[in-house]
Amino acid sequence: MIERTGPGTRSDYRVFRTVGTRWSDNDIYGHMNNVVHYSLFDTAVNGFLIENAVLDMKGGAEIFVVVETGCRYHAEMAFPDVVTAGIRVAKLGNSSVRYEIGLFRNGEETASAEGFFVHVNVDRLARRPVPFGNSARRVLEPLLALA
Repeated sequence: MIERTGPGTRSDYRVFRTVGTRWSDNDIYGHMNNVVHYSLFDTAVNGFLIENAVLDMKGGAEIFVVVETGCRYHAEMAFPDVVTAGIRVAKLGNSSVRYEIGLFRNGEETASAEGFFVHVNVDRLARRPVPFGNSARRVLEPLLALA
């Protein structure tokens, strides 16, 4: 993640997806449970990949597996907040990609949470890394964050 002292802003991200919260996302303390943040990261990125024909979960020869994750929490979120996930690519390798995701609640300009995860592109059957194809690179390269 880009190192900074406070939360990022919407201008730090390249593409956005709106994801809803649910009643069951709240925990006993009245805010969104930390595990839900990771689910929102997955939902935003995988939804983007599916919509851009990079991921075919049911029939594609290649799939993505997550090999590393992390999250920083800046402010509470809770149902019924509307969350917008900002997505950027921090690093695009031969067969892996590091996504960074900012979660913004109710139209706010600063992120309530920021996280990352690393996807590795693997052969569906062998579960071994395979290089990204040209079509995947065309979709991912525009998301690269500026240093």
